[in-house]
Amino acid sequence: MSSIGALASGAGTSLRCLTWSHDDPDGWGCGPVVQMPGESEFPSPTLIDTSLGRPPAEPSLPAPGTGLPDEPPKRRRRRRKGRIIAVVAGSLVVLLVLLMVSLWFYADNSLHRVDAIDNYPGRPAGGAGTNWLIVGSDSRQGLSSAQVNRLHTGSEADAGGSRTDTIMLLHLPGNGTKPTMVSLLRDSSVEIPGQGRDKINAAFSFGGAKLLVRTVEVNTGLRIDHYAEIGLGGFAGVVGDVGGVRMCLDQAVHDDYAGVNLPAGCQTLNGPDALGYVRSRHAFATSDFARTEHQRQFVGALAGKIMSPGVLLNPFRSIPAILDLPGALTVDQGAGLWDLITLARHVRHFSNVISTAVPIAGSNGSDLLWDPTKAQQLFHDLNHDQTIPAGLITTH
Repeated sequence: MSSIGALASGAGTSLRCLTWSHDDPDGWGCGPVVQMPGESEFPSPTLIDTSLGRPPAEPSLPAPGTGLPDEPPKRRRRRRKGRIIAVVAGSLVVLLVLLMVSLWFYADNSLHRVDAIDNYPGRPAGGAGTNWLIVGSDSRQGLSSAQVNRLHTGSEADAGGSRTDTIMLLHLPGNGTKPTMVSLLRDSSVEIPGQGRDKINAAFSFGGAKLLVRTVEVNTGLRIDHYAEIGLGGFAGVVGDVGGVRMCLDQAVHDDYAGVNLPAGCQTLNGPDALGYVRSRHAFATSDFARTEHQRQFVGALAGKIMSPGVLLNPFRSIPAILDLPGALTVDQGAGLWDLITLARHVRHFSNVISTAVPIAGSNGSDLLWDPTKAQQLFHDLNHDQTIPAGLITTH
């Protein structure tokens, strides 16, 4: 006791009242505090003003092992619920990304590809930009009797073999000028390699995609980079998958041959109506010229619909379209899904596309004769990514 007193006398003592502590059986009170020379008080308790005459408010106890007060139960539940929602949302995003990537690879690998583009002696050299040959085949292959009746296509026997009534050259420039869509009318009289002079759509009947591509190259001087072909059923199916395509018709269209009866004005065309519209020529005074113009317009409108957020961001539209695409479309060996997306992106705003038919000088019976000067100038300008003069644009 004497030694403690000596230590206290050397260190200095004071009487102070301390806040509540676990070690104080009374909860709080006063007592001596010893301070060593040259050192601060240890422990350094919180002091209170004894003049208040009341004990301090009891503080929150720290959570075991944390040194922090316990969180209210409701706050802990809210934070736990927020973490669960974040994990679930993140998992769904990952699953959706994986699904879309898987669908992309499925569609790209499942595209029906044919050996459409061939290297041969005297083939035109590559020019500026990218040239697509887009073909609408009259093939009824794979259509059931019910589909044939609903689409008014007639049977394969009625069609008399493989034919194409839609032949379209699409030039995608590489220098920022406008894309150009040129219809090569099916009755155009051209030289078909190995077959002599005949209507251009006869090349498809004689030798399929490869001979048609070569015929177009020989008669235009343009090198075809990619080939795309869509049949009747595939066309109607894709239009249906994206929820129809909105078109504004200048006049009512009634054509029993194409199985279509549409009022004038703006409307959304479903698959069968869209197919009938782009096949119809009997309802128009300019016949094939009107039909090819409508085909070009519809290709642009369909591309715009496919590239719209309402389709791309809607799995109920985009997934069926991706799944049906391989069965609806035939492309060349070098074309992939990304090339098709690039094509659609270029023509989705049809007002920014130059739309024309090959210039026609006259006819010989039912054969249409290209204007040699204007046609040559048109194809030359395309090959060099030059703006097409207004005098070369033909719609009839």
